[in-house]
Amino acid sequence: MKSNRNFVVGDIHGGLKGLKQLLERIGLTEEDSFIFLGDYVDGWSESAQVIKFLMEFSKQYNCVFIKGNHDVWCEQWLEDKTVNQAWFVNGGEGTIASYNQFSDEDKAMHLQFFKQMKLYYLNTNNQLFLHAGFTSMHGVDKEIHPETLYFDRTLWEMAVTMDKRVKKDSVLYPKRLKHYHEIYIGHTPTIRFNSDQPMQAINVWNIDTGAAFTGKVSAVNIDDKTVFQSDNLPKLYPNETGRNSTSYNSTK
Repeated sequence: MKSNRNFVVGDIHGGLKGLKQLLERIGLTEEDSFIFLGDYVDGWSESAQVIKFLMEFSKQYNCVFIKGNHDVWCEQWLEDKTVNQAWFVNGGEGTIASYNQFSDEDKAMHLQFFKQMKLYYLNTNNQLFLHAGFTSMHGVDKEIHPETLYFDRTLWEMAVTMDKRVKKDSVLYPKRLKHYHEIYIGHTPTIRFNSDQPMQAINVWNIDTGAAFTGKVSAVNIDDKTVFQSDNLPKLYPNETGRNSTSYNSTK
């Protein structure tokens, strides 16, 4: 009999095929729990379909949904048709198109789903989950500007470049890292660091493995650190570009 497992899932970016493949490879059991780190939309052609799938998925499994910056933009559009220009050119146009077959009632349900998402989640093991990062040396709950939680990249940049010889009791050790046993983020693709795997730096884990571009959708078992991944998304959507300049088929 399998014990309950706890997974954290990185950025999906409209790649429903990748998400489904990932979950199939995990081998789901009823006791499994999931923490999704945000950016469900913008990239591949199935953004609205990803949201629909996750809403149904959460009826069967214990889930926590974190809100990413792309989700904030999509929420604004669903609420009042506001089109953030940065969003539109970074996947928003495709997300809008993915909603063409969805009714106003469907869109209203999706809007409520976005509104109910958390900006961060702290579990009983002092493991912190958020989309991007935070800057306050006093911890995530002291962050002054909420948008930092889904836009910040300095947390990861600090962790990945930090001298590992600096001990936790040193005055040089970053105070914001001391508050939590582990910190799990997405937002900054690991493929920018020449890795298609989740990366660990100090006590920060980055689970965004570049699904919006040439990478995969990834999950990590937060208890034993087992990694599960989909195939590279361009192979699952060979005739689409995602947020790349060309499609997989056009490069063959």
